[in-house]
Amino acid sequence: MSLTNRYDFVLLFDVKDGNPNGDPDAGNLPRLDAESGHGLVTDVALKRKVRNFVALTKDKDQPASPNDEFKGPLGAPDRRYEIYVKEKAILNNQHKRAYIGIGKEELLAGDDKKRKGGEAVDDARTWMCRNFFDVRTFGAVMSTGVNCGQVRGPVQLTFARSIDPIIAQEHSITRMAVATEAEAEKQDGDNRTMGRKHTVPYALYMAHGFVSSFLAKQTGFGEDDLALLWQALGQMFEHDRSAARGEMSTRGLFVFKHDSELGNAPAHALFERIRPKLKEGINIARSFNDYEIAVDESDMPAGVSLKRIG
Repeated sequence: MSLTNRYDFVLLFDVKDGNPNGDPDAGNLPRLDAESGHGLVTDVALKRKVRNFVALTKDKDQPASPNDEFKGPLGAPDRRYEIYVKEKAILNNQHKRAYIGIGKEELLAGDDKKRKGGEAVDDARTWMCRNFFDVRTFGAVMSTGVNCGQVRGPVQLTFARSIDPIIAQEHSITRMAVATEAEAEKQDGDNRTMGRKHTVPYALYMAHGFVSSFLAKQTGFGEDDLALLWQALGQMFEHDRSAARGEMSTRGLFVFKHDSELGNAPAHALFERIRPKLKEGINIARSFNDYEIAVDESDMPAGVSLKRIG
């Protein structure tokens, strides 16, 4: 079922003694706003976690729906929840699958593959949207090499920003082993390797998101996809544990639903209704309990409803 409403949402999540998003341009230090000291997590990092959750929880070998609208042009069921941008993926190989899926594999012949496709590009783009959750959700540029066109996704996320400034702590760590015999000889058998690790003691982050029903109709993003998105945003950190991100959790997902497709209020006016702040007497946060989340539901704009998910 296609979307008939606009949605705006606020995502709150926190980190304790971890690195929520290392900056490769700064020695993998936690990302931050250099002027204000607030921590940052990129939209790309958040989308990665959504993709990983969908890949983990959906059986890609089973069609998601028996409905004819999810059948390919050759009658084969679409897989519906595959992930396009995944670890070690070769994107042009995914594009080739689209042309095979629409029965146009002869267009893959030749050296100048980027210009191949012609009118079949639209069919290939549609195939990609049907089969890849992240393409119909976030969009993708698929015109590299084998041309499947471009898709503007209905779901967009902002950078997440910490509610208060953060400090990044640097820790020396020791591994009781070395990689080579040469290293062992230099240390006379002591066999120690020193390293560095960066963490944020505690921080609460806020990100904003948007769902356009108009773009959803173009990509085939439907109510089932929306429900999966909410589930992923609520649970994605539970399945993303690592030494650098041992304690990250979604702390709130606030969804503003508009009665219309165009929307009934500006997004910024709705986002301002969610106001996390330190509790009185707390100067330095070290847990979520050090914050209070003020949610202003008074005088809600006509045609807008607020729901907290999770």
